[in-house]
Amino acid sequence: MEATDASKLVDLVSNVYAFYRQDFSKFAASVWINAMQPFDLAAVADAMNRHCVNPDNGQFMPKPADIVRMLQGSTQDSGLVAWSKVDAAVRQCGTYVSVVFDDPVIHRVILDMGGWTLVGGKDEKEWPFIGKEFVNRYRGYKMRSETPDYPPVLIGISDAQNGRQGFRKTEPVLIGNAEQARRVMLSGTDRPMISFTQMATGDAPLMLASTQMEEA
Repeated sequence: MEATDASKLVDLVSNVYAFYRQDFSKFAASVWINAMQPFDLAAVADAMNRHCVNPDNGQFMPKPADIVRMLQGSTQDSGLVAWSKVDAAVRQCGTYVSVVFDDPVIHRVILDMGGWTLVGGKDEKEWPFIGKEFVNRYRGYKMRSETPDYPPVLIGISDAQNGRQGFRKTEPVLIGNAEQARRVMLSGTDRPMISFTQMATGDAPLMLASTQMEEA
């Protein structure tokens, strides 16, 4: 959603609240703006209309979670869709090639689980458990409505070897929507996801001494 759409969204939601004879506060407006940020305003308006005429729950005023669920499904649904892409990529492309998915969260989850070659190298007996772990991790990021830092490309075995030997890396395979995958690649980062700092010599004793003085 564009920044200029915020006022239009507030008008839309306030009209929905009026339709359900509910008061609309500034706090509610801020919650709706933050929750709908990832979505197109036209899609949000369409989801609102579909909720209002839904025979199962249209009698209740929609909450942000209701609209998000309509726009992208539950986190379980999203996780299963994402895993199906990973499963297809492993089976059809393999882990020798580098890949870019059209979903940045997939990149981060695969990285958290050890990387493309490690995840894709699991055998069939382990595969169902790998899938379950992936979906749970994916849902965790989706529940927080965040796009974490992620690597632009998931490196395959061939490119990993080429990199160590100083050879040029190959072009990655784009998985899913090609244009979206290119945007994912351009927005990724090569910096470490977790930083490690070596504590200077003498830091620990000084901290211990400081603690002992305070206790005294």
